[in-house]
Amino acid sequence: WFLAAIPLTPGLTSSNNISNLFSNLLPLLILATGQTIVLIAGGIDLSVTSVMALSSVTGALVMSGDQGFLGGSAWAVPAGVAAMLLTGVLIGWLIGAAITRLGMPPFIVTLTTMMFFSGLAIWLTKSKTIYNLPPAFIAIGKGSFFFLPYALLVTAVVVVEAVVLLSRCLAGRWLYACGHNLQSAEFCFVPVGQTLTRAYVSSGVCAAVAAILYTGRLETGSPVLGQRLLLDVIGAAVIGGASLFGGRGKVVWTIYGVLFLTLIDNTLNLAGHSHFTIMMVKGSVILLAALLDVLRTKWR
Repeated sequence: WFLAAIPLTPGLTSSNNISNLFSNLLPLLILATGQTIVLIAGGIDLSVTSVMALSSVTGALVMSGDQGFLGGSAWAVPAGVAAMLLTGVLIGWLIGAAITRLGMPPFIVTLTTMMFFSGLAIWLTKSKTIYNLPPAFIAIGKGSFFFLPYALLVTAVVVVEAVVLLSRCLAGRWLYACGHNLQSAEFCFVPVGQTLTRAYVSSGVCAAVAAILYTGRLETGSPVLGQRLLLDVIGAAVIGGASLFGGRGKVVWTIYGVLFLTLIDNTLNLAGHSHFTIMMVKGSVILLAALLDVLRTKWR
């Protein structure tokens, strides 16, 4: 796609565009990694954008020099980052508990969670963004270490840990087992409840990490952060081969899905197409990927 689009899209290979491409790609890859883990376990997480928004607001309320609880303190950045990660962990645990202990469908739980926590983020800030974040925090999203952006290093750590979890750890095998068949997994003494809960906690942590990168890059805590990313998050995982029926997927495949969707968005935007046209194209691609997943599952 990239090579075919070069002669048709002026500015595609410019340094500014490549930088912008990676700035959008890295947080999306973290989100899609968490979504891949949940899909492998046979679930789905629609709450990731609300977790991002609430994490962004929570961290900003701790760190902001204008209205933060620890504004101006040397502990502002560590406490703010910890608060953002804790937000992701708690929401992921609540979702997992509702699904495993109360027997509620993942779609309904994550949908209502998305609505509630999106509203909570807006209520906490009265629909206003939070400015004056510490330079040390902003550096996480925009700074670099020996020409390597911190965002790239953080993303690499998350992706490598997910690859190791799924390919080298017993917990990863449990995720695939749950996705293939919950009853069989229970019969084989897989701790199904713990495994599913950990999957949603992992997704929540990934959403919080993505919120750290986005918030640092934008230099503001936003109650609507990532509002339009949900389609891309699920779509990237599905295009990358993760099955909507569970039990199938790899983070390495998800990387290709994220890259493909990001390139589509970038090239169509540079070509002057409207946001609605871009959404139609991406929606069609994701629908085709989902159709192929259905046909593959029926064939198997």
